[in-house]
Order: sequence, then C-alpha cells, then structure tokens
Amino acid sequence: MSPALLPWLRETRAVVHLAVPLALTQLALMAIMTTDVVLMGWIGADELAAGTLASHFYWAFVAFGFGTLTGATPMMAQHLGARRFRRIRPVMRQAMWLSLLLAIPISQIAWFSGSILPLLGQETEVAANVQSYLRYIVFGLLPAMWFMVLSEFLAAHARPRAVMVVTILAIALNGLLDYALMFGNLGAPEMGLDGAGLASAIVNVSMFLALLVFVMRDHKFRRYRLLGRLWRIEWPNMFEIVRVGMPIAVTEVAEMGMFTVLSLMMGVLGTDALAAHGVTSQCYAVIFMIPVGIAQAAAVRVGRAVGANDPHGAARSGWTALSLGALAALVPSLAFWFAGHEVASLILNDGNPENTAALDLAVTILAVATFFMIADAVMISARGALQGMKDTKVPMFIALGTSWGFGLPIAALLGFELELGGPGIWAGMAAAIGCASILVLWRFHVLARRLKKPA
Repeated sequence: MSPALLPWLRETRAVVHLAVPLALTQLALMAIMTTDVVLMGWIGADELAAGTLASHFYWAFVAFGFGTLTGATPMMAQHLGARRFRRIRPVMRQAMWLSLLLAIPISQIAWFSGSILPLLGQETEVAANVQSYLRYIVFGLLPAMWFMVLSEFLAAHARPRAVMVVTILAIALNGLLDYALMFGNLGAPEMGLDGAGLASAIVNVSMFLALLVFVMRDHKFRRYRLLGRLWRIEWPNMFEIVRVGMPIAVTEVAEMGMFTVLSLMMGVLGTDALAAHGVTSQCYAVIFMIPVGIAQAAAVRVGRAVGANDPHGAARSGWTALSLGALAALVPSLAFWFAGHEVASLILNDGNPENTAALDLAVTILAVATFFMIADAVMISARGALQGMKDTKVPMFIALGTSWGFGLPIAALLGFELELGGPGIWAGMAAAIGCASILVLWRFHVLARRLKKPA
C-alpha cells in the first residue's frame, strides 16, 4: 500500500468511528418522536392532529436554540487540537448559561401557545390541547439543551458512544412512560396527550442526568471539574458561541420552513401528491440522519486539526467526510431508484386499490429525490467541515439564497406552470440543493487552501 494513502485510511477510520454513533443517536432521537406520534394516533385523530401541530410549532423554536448551541462544538474541538485544555470548561459553562437564556423565551412561547396559535389561523380547541401538552413538555426543555451541550463536549473528545447508549435507552423509557401516562397503565393516571408531554419531560431530564453522571465519573474528564465555578458568566465566550452558532440556527430553521412550504405546495396538487410527498419525506428523513452524523464528525475532526495548526490534516478530514457523506447517501438512493415501489410500499399499503395513484406517484418522486438526497448529503457534510473552521455565515447565505431565492421559485415553475406536478417540485429543489452543494464545496476548497498558505 502506498504510504500516501495511509493518512487517508486513518482519517477514514477516525471519521467513521465518530460518525456512526452520532448518526445512530440521531436515528434514536427520531425513534423517540416516532413512538410519540404512533401512540398519539392510538388515542384518536384529534389528539394526533394536536400533537403533530404542537411538535411542528415547538420544534421550530427548539431547533433554533439547538442550532445556536452547536457553535460550542468547533470551539471545544479547536481548543482540544491546540491542547488548550483550560479553555474547555469556560466554553462548557457559557453554553450552559446560554441554554438558560434561550430556554426562557422558548418556554414562554410554548406556555402561551394557546393564545398564539389562533392568531395563526388554528382552531381554538386544537390550540388549547397544544398548549396543555406543551406546558408539560416544556419542563424538559432546559435539561434537553444541557444534554446537547454535554453531547457536544463528548463529541469534541471523540467519545460519543455514551450519548448513543443513553439515547437508545431513552427510547425504551419513553415508550414505557407513554404507555403508562397516556393510557393510565401500570397504576399511572390516564392523561392522554398531556401524558406524552410529561413523559417527554421526564425522559429529557433522565437523559441529561445520566450523561452528567457518566461525564463526572469518567476519570479522563474529572480533570475539567466541569461544575466548578458554574456561576461565572464570561460574555466573550458566550458571544463567540452565538457568533458561530446563530447562522447554523438560522439555516436549520429556514430549511424546516422550506419543507413546510413544500408540503403546502404538494397539498395544492391534491391528496395523492401530498401522500406521495409524505412517503418521500419520511424516506429522506431517515437517510438525512446519516450525513448529519458525518457532518458532526467533520466539525470535530476539522476543528481539532485547525486548533493543532495542521492545515493538511484539516483538508484531509474535510474531504474524507465529504466522500463518506456522498457514499452514505448513494447506497440508499440506489435502492430508491431501482426499488422505489418496494420502498414506498413499506409506508403505503399496495394492497389497497385507493393507494395506487399515490403509490405510483411516490415511486416517481423517489427517483427524482435521489439527486436531492445525494447533493444534500454532500452539502451537509461540507457545512460540517466549514463549522470546524468556525465558518458558518457564508454557508447560511448560500443555503438561504439557493433554497428560498432559487429553489422554491423553480419548484413552483416546474410544478405548476409547466404542470410537472410533484416530481417537478422535487426536481426544482434538487437543482437548488445541487447548486448549494457546489458552492459550499468551493467554499471549503478555498478556505482549506487558505489554511495551507504560510502566514
């Protein structure tokens, strides 16, 4: 084997070692939310509708908070790369305080959602159910944010396995609490939808405490004394987290909004188009978690290389993550292309004649969406590599410009003006994501070359 290949093979192993548990953690979090949705459906259609609305409304704000806190990851990774170990605890401490500052307005919005949602055109009764549910779940918001901060700390140290284990165990705990509190089993009161909110709050508190105990007991992490001087606020560190994390938050919320608009556009085309879109979106959501894990690994690996003043290592880490992201999306995308009917049939029952039109449309949209998924995987991985360099503002502008400024208008043109329907809408967004991936790749290429130039 050529000696030139050895660093790339070592880097590939390092990225995979870090990305796999991170991706599995994302899938486990999705499983928790899926459990809630399924059991809400067991209660009734009204509860499912209220729970779905609550989830979309609440998580739009929570995603902004989580995205902002992500700014702590490259900061800790760069400090570790530079062996500035004393700088880790201040970043952690300010991330904890920032979590509190972010949780206060989000909690207020959730607490008074019953008054806000009718202003957005929602029925008063549904809004009241949403508010009742959110007033339970909101007690787990701050622990959930603290859990994320601890997760970033462990990811920066290339120790994400504990996060994965805790999250997987949380699936079972959440299912058990949902079963008990929603339906009045195991001696618990029957709380219906509110029970799901209380269960989520308990699960979030439990996940944070379990991960905190692990971090505090691990001999490698004791040196940090993470809870020491917890009362101290250092504004420069907090502002740095916000500076790096805020563009990430804006990007994530904007992309969530984009998919909401896509769903509305598909709804205009009719029930079959919306159902086919639902099938494609669900398949995409599962695949999406894999490049997300790779992007998180890229942010850590690139950040540590940048901190160690190793420009060649930073470039190698980034390009390795990009390649793995594309490969990870290519394999399932081929299944969507060549076995679209079989994949769609896992969600839509092909034995029901009423599903035939939606199923056929889903197969076509899945084929178109393969290009979207591969391009998106590359873009997400590249954004993760750029996060390791603390470069988040330009990727934000690229995402906003290509999706909202180019993608949605092209999707509307293809879907409605040219009457290509659902496949046209997805083709428009695939073109936009393709442009975004090229621009983000070029951005990483430019910055990686800039790092290699002597000062």
